[in-house]
Amino acid sequence: MAVSAHDDSPKSDSQDQNDAHVSKKKKPSFFRSVVEFVVIVVIALALATGIRTFIAQPFFVPSGSMEQTLQIDDRVIAAKIATQISGIKRGEIMVFKDPGNWLPPMQENSDGWRSAVAKALTFVGLLPSDSGDDLVKRVIGIEGDQVACCDQDGQIVLNGVSLDESSYINGPTDQILFDVTVPKDSMFVMGDNRGNSADSRFHLDQNNGAIPNENAVGRVFTVVWPLSRISIETIPEIFGNPAIAAGNEFGK
Repeated sequence: MAVSAHDDSPKSDSQDQNDAHVSKKKKPSFFRSVVEFVVIVVIALALATGIRTFIAQPFFVPSGSMEQTLQIDDRVIAAKIATQISGIKRGEIMVFKDPGNWLPPMQENSDGWRSAVAKALTFVGLLPSDSGDDLVKRVIGIEGDQVACCDQDGQIVLNGVSLDESSYINGPTDQILFDVTVPKDSMFVMGDNRGNSADSRFHLDQNNGAIPNENAVGRVFTVVWPLSRISIETIPEIFGNPAIAAGNEFGK
């Protein structure tokens, strides 16, 4: 006759106490696991938020004003800490806040929990920012620089030096003629797609077209999406010409 593997024999008092002891140990173990998981998630979110706030932040490129350097729907990373430590440099691709009247009024998009989740993920840096008040352009001049358009070849003249930007700009630059000095604590910016960029040239009546440095968010240093366009964005060599710095009003 087959014998069951299950032991139906009565248990002693000591066995009952041992079983109770094991049962009590399992409950704290499960609770501890839940607490550890929550702590790990909180720490991860705190780190992500800290990175987004102080070090780097992803952004979404919504327009073609920087083509072909940056294209519509590109995801880029802006290095905040680099700007905070090294300041703003000529030739950098800079994300900055709208100083006013550069962008049309933003319509609030509230479609329930999806919008709330997207905002939360954007806040901690898990989704690229698309707040509607961020712009991205290339820094052409910093405070004290004289920026003029244009020489006989249609090139921007920076502190008396003609800039050959043919390696990265798209279209002509000379839609608007100007000659300005960049005010203190400001930057003069232009899009690489010169024929389709409402940049500093179109806001010369406000601070000589320059953006206050305090509006700078961070330098774009890499494209991370789509995978086919992953790249590191460096400062073009032309901005390293010593004559440019020598011609700055403040000697920068």
